[in-house]
Amino acid sequence: MPGLTLADARAALDAGLAKADAIGQPMNVAVVDDGGHLLAFARQEGAIRASIDIAQRKARTSILMEAPTAALMPLVQPGAELYGLEQTAGGLVVFGGGIPVYRDGVLVGAVGVSAGSAEQDVEVATAAVAAISTPVPA
Repeated sequence: MPGLTLADARAALDAGLAKADAIGQPMNVAVVDDGGHLLAFARQEGAIRASIDIAQRKARTSILMEAPTAALMPLVQPGAELYGLEQTAGGLVVFGGGIPVYRDGVLVGAVGVSAGSAEQDVEVATAAVAAISTPVPA
């Protein structure tokens, strides 16, 4: 099964940026391949600069953990099973906005979004992922 292409990454960016425009929140959107390597990135005018790195780290975290970053938050709290996880692998990001991309049940990449609230980041990432993924089999 082939991985994500540049055309796929552009389609994800277009869908994510359109959602960001629709909700009125400028965003940074990153798309990575199955190894966590950057395929495409866009920063809308007005998106905060600190979120450039955060968007990329959310995408990388999502691919490395094979999970949405929002799902990690309860697991990294003091006393929880994965406490301290965000300090590993060069710095992971464990709040909403990173979502893995699956095709026919195979993990092929991830999208990371940052610059809004965690809820807005998830909303934009979800739109980007929906443009290029197929559902994960139950």
